[in-house]
Amino acid sequence: MTSSGRVIGDVLLQVDNISLSFGGVRALTDVSFDIRQHEIGAIIGPNGAGKSSMLNCINGFYHPQAGTITYKGMARKQMRPHEAAAQGVARTFQNIALFKGMTVLDNIMTGRLLKMRQNFFMQALYWGPAQREEIKHREHVERIIDFLEIQAIRKMPAGRLPYGLQKRVELGRALAAEPDLLLLDEPMAGMNVEEKEDMCRFILDVNDEFGTTIVLIEHDMGVVMDISDRVVVLDYGRKIADGKPDDVRSDQRVIDAYLGVSH
Repeated sequence: MTSSGRVIGDVLLQVDNISLSFGGVRALTDVSFDIRQHEIGAIIGPNGAGKSSMLNCINGFYHPQAGTITYKGMARKQMRPHEAAAQGVARTFQNIALFKGMTVLDNIMTGRLLKMRQNFFMQALYWGPAQREEIKHREHVERIIDFLEIQAIRKMPAGRLPYGLQKRVELGRALAAEPDLLLLDEPMAGMNVEEKEDMCRFILDVNDEFGTTIVLIEHDMGVVMDISDRVVVLDYGRKIADGKPDDVRSDQRVIDAYLGVSH
């Protein structure tokens, strides 16, 4: 049980000896860790440490040359991103990947696509079961909009929003898929202090109210230490620490990596 009273469950994601190379460049070398149900896990490290590459392996965008990823008790060597999404893995990106000309509401609706059961012909007719299905999905999206406190901008084109709100909309689109595992790649990059505080609050609420397991990459150590249950530290593609925030913060290898002493 965490200090907030959340109960940490069994292992949801197990990463075993993952190695990934691009030509002669080794992005990850023999990395292993696990993430438990309802946990907020952080992956940290200097630039180029392999953090985003690790997330890309988890959601099937990259296929490691060695190692195994076990998700919900099923070991897999390769998985496509759409297959990962169908199994409850959602992802946000370091660079915002919204449909800039579409409204906030429609952007978040795209997160429901894998939940839609009616075929294209029925959706095009927008009649009967297809109409009822879309109404149901829109109700779910409206609840997310209320949850993220973005009611006032629901009809605005996403490309016209300030950066911090675009990040919030991207989080909403990921939540629309009702993920069991949510991967957040630098969700607070480029934000001011107030926007970071809001995003921290939403991440904690998603974890608490929805029971969503979260893995995030973040450079702000204050944020990481405040909201994470466990921290994995990478340096040049290798894991150098794994543990509770206070233990990791005082680890000499982590201090050296961030201060550049070991380089």
